[in-house]
Amino acid sequence: MPVIVVANPKGGVGKSTLSTNVAGYYASQGHAVLLGDTDPQQSARLWLGLRPAAARPIGSWDASSDLIARPPRGTTHAVLDTPAGLHGWRLKDVLKLADKIIVPLQPSVFDIFATRSFLDTVAEHRHGAGVPVGIVGMRVDARTKAAEQLHHFVDTLGFPVLGYLRDTQNYIHLAAHGLTLFDVAPARVARDLEQWQGICPWLD
Repeated sequence: MPVIVVANPKGGVGKSTLSTNVAGYYASQGHAVLLGDTDPQQSARLWLGLRPAAARPIGSWDASSDLIARPPRGTTHAVLDTPAGLHGWRLKDVLKLADKIIVPLQPSVFDIFATRSFLDTVAEHRHGAGVPVGIVGMRVDARTKAAEQLHHFVDTLGFPVLGYLRDTQNYIHLAAHGLTLFDVAPARVARDLEQWQGICPWLD
C-alpha cells in the first residue's frame, strides 16, 4: 500500500489543498484511499467532514502529531497531510512511513530558503531509503521568472518539479464542499487538470 506524504514545515504553502486533491485523484481511479492529518488544525479532517455522500469515498486515517495508527486492511492507498513546523523526531517518523514524498513550495525566495534545511533532510532520507521526492509549485504561473528560479533551485537538489498549480479560486470553492478537481465535470476545471498531467503519472 503506497503512502504519500505531503510535507513542508512552512505554513500556508498549500499542503492541505495538495493532500485532498491527491486523495481525490486516487479515489477517482477507484482506489480505496485514506486521508490522514497530523496537523493540529485538522484541515484535512474538516474537509472530509464536508465531503458529500454521493462523492467517491475517501476514508479517514487515524493520525495525530504524536501517533499515527496503521491504516486498516482493505486500504490500497494512503495520503498524509502534515503540519507546519515539522522537524526532529516527528519529521523522521513521518518520513519512515513514506513511499513517496510531495513537497509543495511557493516560488518566492523567502519560501525557498525557509525550507532549505528541510529539503536537505528529505534529500538525505531519499538517498538512504530510495523514496521518490517530487516538488509541486503552488500558486504559480509557470511562465514567470519566479517559476524559473524555483526550478533552478530544486534542480540543485536533484528533485523533479512535477507541476505548477496556478492561483485559482477553483480549489477554494471545491474545498468548501469537500470536493476536488477530480470530483467535478472535467470541462469545468480543464485548465487545472492540465496542470496535474505531470503529477498524476508520478503518483501512479
